[in-house]
Amino acid sequence: MEGKGMRKWVYKFHEGNADMRELLGGKGANLAEMTNLGMPIPQGFTITTEACTDYYANEEQIRGEIQTQIFEAVGWLEQVNGKKFGDNANPLLVSVRSGARASMPGMMDTILNLGLNDEAVEGFAEKTGNPRFAYDSYRRFIQMFSDDEVKTDKKIKYDTELTAEDLKELIARFKQVYREAMDGKEFPQNPQEQLMEAVKAVFRSWNTPRAITYRRMNDIPGDWGTAVNVQSMVFGNMGNTSGT
Repeated sequence: MEGKGMRKWVYKFHEGNADMRELLGGKGANLAEMTNLGMPIPQGFTITTEACTDYYANEEQIRGEIQTQIFEAVGWLEQVNGKKFGDNANPLLVSVRSGARASMPGMMDTILNLGLNDEAVEGFAEKTGNPRFAYDSYRRFIQMFSDDEVKTDKKIKYDTELTAEDLKELIARFKQVYREAMDGKEFPQNPQEQLMEAVKAVFRSWNTPRAITYRRMNDIPGDWGTAVNVQSMVFGNMGNTSGT
């Protein structure tokens, strides 16, 4: 089936279809189908279930060939959106979601707003004219990473009354939670590194004790792996009502 040259590990949504569930996972196949029906969904791409299987076969490393294809797809997404990944003034932000063939509880929750960092959040605040929304978006992004890696510091409470300054304080605390969980490693500021860490986090969530137990109970083979869906984030109005 494969021609000569590199194997295809990454499919833009419009390159897939509903019949490719095994390769693209349930969510990826649905996103492909919706895209091909012309539904106005944000563009994105799917990293295949085979890439997940390869990650485990390769001592939990993502091989260079797969990374290259991921960043080629990011380049395409930048062109489509007219935004640059890691740009401080108008950053391309993406969501990262897991999507196995069969729906599985215990898999990693969605990571939103990936592509924000200490500098880009300021540009984002300026662009949206809403610092609170920008810092809250950054807070959620870091928290999702931290939640996945750690059971969150239960002392961190937050609600909609927090100001931009409060949120900055919260961001600093979530970074500390991340640092402690990751043996002193700082929260990544480089969006390429953030993306690769997020992809690894999705792959790892395929093999959590909870996911393994669920597979055992439902006769789901361990070598199916999970796909990863990366999709542009699109923001509606930036008022207090958005941010859902």
